[in-house]
Amino acid sequence: MYRILGKRGRITIPIEMRMRVGFAQNDLLSFSETEDGKAVLVRREKICDNCNSPLTAANDKEMTLLEFLDGLSDAEQHAALVHLSVLWAEKQRSVKDD
Repeated sequence: MYRILGKRGRITIPIEMRMRVGFAQNDLLSFSETEDGKAVLVRREKICDNCNSPLTAANDKEMTLLEFLDGLSDAEQHAALVHLSVLWAEKQRSVKDD
């Protein structure tokens, strides 16, 4: 499959590939270069280990966002920061375009 890189550096991942690898809207993706610098690896990152699990009675208490973030590992906090930064930047761009 081929796609053309747009002038703003954007590219669309083909739907067939997104479905095969399980990418979905609003997934947090990370990008890294291979050692030879000839390819880019795209990975879906997860922000926390049990984000989609149902709450148990012990975990069914209300918590603040800060308490939630403090409970994440450093890597999970970093992934959350990147994800929220991207969402904020997109929102700012859409406000600017209006």
